Amino acid sequence: MSRLPLEGIRIVDTSAIFAFPYAAGVMADLGAEVIKVEGPSRVEPIRTGMLSGAYPENDPGDDPWNRTPTFHVVNRGKKSLVLDLRNPKGLKVLKELVLSADVFLENFTPRVTRNWGMDWPNLKELKPDIIMMSNTGYGHGDGPYSDYPAVATSQEASHGLTHLTGYNGDIPSKVGQSYVDFVASWTCLFALSMALRHRKKTGKGMWVDIGMYQLGAFHIGEFLMDWVANGKDRSNRIGNRHPWFAPQGCYPCSGDNEWAVLSVRDDHEWEALCNTIGRSDLVNDSKYIGHANRLKNHDELDQIISEWTKKHDKWEVMEKLQNAGIPSGPVMDSRDMNTSKHYWDRGFMEKVESDDPTLGTRVLMGRPWKLSNTPISIKGPGPKLGEGNHRYIVGELGYSEEEYQELIDETVTADKPTDTRPIPTSNLDDMVAKGVYGYWDPEYRKKLGI
Repeated sequence: MSRLPLEGIRIVDTSAIFAFPYAAGVMADLGAEVIKVEGPSRVEPIRTGMLSGAYPENDPGDDPWNRTPTFHVVNRGKKSLVLDLRNPKGLKVLKELVLSADVFLENFTPRVTRNWGMDWPNLKELKPDIIMMSNTGYGHGDGPYSDYPAVATSQEASHGLTHLTGYNGDIPSKVGQSYVDFVASWTCLFALSMALRHRKKTGKGMWVDIGMYQLGAFHIGEFLMDWVANGKDRSNRIGNRHPWFAPQGCYPCSGDNEWAVLSVRDDHEWEALCNTIGRSDLVNDSKYIGHANRLKNHDELDQIISEWTKKHDKWEVMEKLQNAGIPSGPVMDSRDMNTSKHYWDRGFMEKVESDDPTLGTRVLMGRPWKLSNTPISIKGPGPKLGEGNHRYIVGELGYSEEEYQELIDETVTADKPTDTRPIPTSNLDDMVAKGVYGYWDPEYRKKLGI
């Protein structure tokens, strides 16, 4: 077996929530040693109830901070070191640890690392070959927004995506949860490759400074250029439609809240659609010849297409249209994705074993790419809080047992959080009735063979 791409690389990860933590989880898949640094009172929020999903079997157990599913997806394969970085003793341990690291990840507002003396000017003095990776809403520097805190859910508005999303005549809309967080995750992985190559060639470190505001703007480049070149500002939001493909949309299928999407890009696909839905009489109807006419009469076409899709389930719609050469796909929910044979055959879904018998085998999301000669897999679930405390503080940094106990007594380190926000648990049917969950499937684990 080939060496894993990041084998031998040590990463100290002080980031939280999604963007950098998920990137670092993939780095662990790639062979890196990732040490997740958390505070005893400011534990990773997705450990303690925020954005963490339901507990396994809806049971928080005796240590709910070790059982939240989103934490395990994002932080798989890492080690956990608990340090109170507001305490000088905790900050001292972090700086000592960074001396042995290749990469330092952080997503604090700029003032935090400045106050720690761990911003780039200080960090490169501490360790000249360190790679520092920062992720903030608006980037470091002199910009007027640089010190503003931000989350991806608000960034969609500030980088302009929300203005483009929604329906004509309606309010601007979000595209979903934390879209730009995951753009930042993939950008972080690309930038790390670049930084490691630079270090190998020059022996010097690098600071990668990511501003999510700019990442989001980068991904709506065609709209920015349309304004620069043509003075056009797309205020007529078009929902599921397309400026020149027609018909295109999301159509109801048989079943409860089941849908499929399709897109017709030219006259050849239009004819194929008409024949597939049993309406060959529409092929030469003057109302629908050419894109301009189909766009003009799109509402009528939506009704005609819906009459056909309602008679079929979403998978049948996809298969019939794909076989006719028309781009189409089902609208998949979480169950569909987790049980998708295609995802499993691709290795995108992985079964991961936990040492905790109350967790057992769980399914985690892998990566959307594969390497031809190097098998990549998730190395384990997320770490239990503080499981690496003694290993790193005593075993590696050389603190005595007495000094280690002092850190515990002063709550500089711990293996239980001092402040948690547990997820409220309830009867799952009640949670569905309240709209917290869309549904729950008691056969889910059986369907996955776990």
